Amino acid sequence: MPQKMTGARLFGQILKSYGVTHLFFMDAVLRRALAEMEDTGIKRILGHSEKGVAYMADGYARTSGRPGVCMAQSVGAANLASGMQDPYLGHSPVVAISGRHVPEFQYRNAYQEVEHPSLYAAVTKFHGEIDVLGQMQQVMRQAFREATTGTPRPVHIDMAGLTGDAITHLTGEFDVLPDEAHTRYPAFRPAPDAAAVQRAVAAIAKSQKPVIVADRGAIISDAGAAIAKLAEKIQASVVATPDAKSIMVEEHPLFHGTMGLYGRTCGNQVVTDADLVIYAGSNTSDHTTGYYKMPKDGTPIIQIDIDPVEIGRNYSGVIGVLADVRTAVEAITAAVAPAKHDAWLAAARKYVTDWRAEVDKLRNSDAVPMNPGRICRELTELLPKDAILFADTGFAALWTNTMVYFNHPAQRYFRAAGSLGWSFPAALGGKCGAPDKPVFCFTGDGGFYYHLPELETARRRGIKTVTIVNNNKCLAQGVKNLSIAYSNTPEPNRRDECYEFLETDFAQIARAFGGFGVVVDKPQDFKKAFEQAMASDLPAVIDCRTEFASQAPMPWMPS
Repeated sequence: MPQKMTGARLFGQILKSYGVTHLFFMDAVLRRALAEMEDTGIKRILGHSEKGVAYMADGYARTSGRPGVCMAQSVGAANLASGMQDPYLGHSPVVAISGRHVPEFQYRNAYQEVEHPSLYAAVTKFHGEIDVLGQMQQVMRQAFREATTGTPRPVHIDMAGLTGDAITHLTGEFDVLPDEAHTRYPAFRPAPDAAAVQRAVAAIAKSQKPVIVADRGAIISDAGAAIAKLAEKIQASVVATPDAKSIMVEEHPLFHGTMGLYGRTCGNQVVTDADLVIYAGSNTSDHTTGYYKMPKDGTPIIQIDIDPVEIGRNYSGVIGVLADVRTAVEAITAAVAPAKHDAWLAAARKYVTDWRAEVDKLRNSDAVPMNPGRICRELTELLPKDAILFADTGFAALWTNTMVYFNHPAQRYFRAAGSLGWSFPAALGGKCGAPDKPVFCFTGDGGFYYHLPELETARRRGIKTVTIVNNNKCLAQGVKNLSIAYSNTPEPNRRDECYEFLETDFAQIARAFGGFGVVVDKPQDFKKAFEQAMASDLPAVIDCRTEFASQAPMPWMPS
């Protein structure tokens, strides 16, 4: 039954109806609406930067399975837009809301006003504007619909007024009825065309060396169990991109590691040798395919995706299966005949065994300063069975994706799609989205510097995460290419200006913000520090002093 309410009340009730439990924002925006949320149960998380709250909303969406919401006033709209790139590339449904000067102030040099639609065009799939109260419910419904259907991605809404409050004081009668399907993602699970399934089945029957490549779409679709069943039935190898690292446990006999530019040598070798590649929810990017060299030219490909635009984007002649990934994999499994490929699986397993023997030199290192590979081994042994691990981009992703082994099916992994500094605020949002799970962040010192003030946010709002900092006093990933760039420059030179930092005690900084902080200098001390961090009720930072500019091993790639 319609009820009389203000626009501010309506906004809060709409968010509540869509299952939003946390709202991440920078002042000053929609203050009337924030006041009206007192009785909704929505927790209002004030951050320290627009980009930080955008990443929190992203992390929240990834762990909760629901859209994440973030807000900023008109002055901060450009900063908020910059935070949409990672959720856009990471296929995360974030609803970004900004204030915008009322129409009569547009195009007149209003205070700090710039055009918003063009700022968001490249990093959102929908832009809507709310200028009158009667639009609010319809535009908000469309935003949640767009964010959660097809490939999940961010959307943007401009609310009238510098702070978005130009119409929130107005009243009207409204019946708040959400579209239940869009309170989560994927909103729908379309089934595949029967003819497409039969084409896939025919290709599988001809294969002697099949491999399933699981990517972000498989995680979104919760297709892990379905992929395992298909792999077991057709005796296929399974490899994963970093975005699907947790699709199967490490010791599953058919799981042969991660692949791509940030993957493992063994995973790349398997894909290169395969005579059929089944992409499960993958956009076949340059990172996934090793600059489009994996699989080899001419290898038959089955591509399963919910987005028709992705099917065949980078390969011609693919067998396309347009559907929800899990639904499609289940349909193929039901229709395909069992097969045995013992020789193929033995070869794939040998690649894994050989790779592990090589990286164990780093994972078992007792060196001081520490090698980051040893930290990864410690995390493998210490992470709880239901841990959620967020990793930054660059070497943080390389170290964790390759050398942290997930041995429990409830463990999950999320990594930055490319934005350095993403992991710490994303982990805070991730904890808000999964309050009953232990949440961890792995970042380098270069990444952690980006959003240090959010330590105060974590302390103030009681968001307990454990952050492991690979503190090597530099941006280590740039060292190799800088060395090449300086190859013809005689010593002495000032190359260090391009990648070195001063020594920083991040544990002391954490304590200064009221959190828990501990320094680890030796690998044998990591376990005690980890246990102390877990025992503390405070946001925790473990500052790991590692070898200066230590290089993460890059995987083998086909030439």
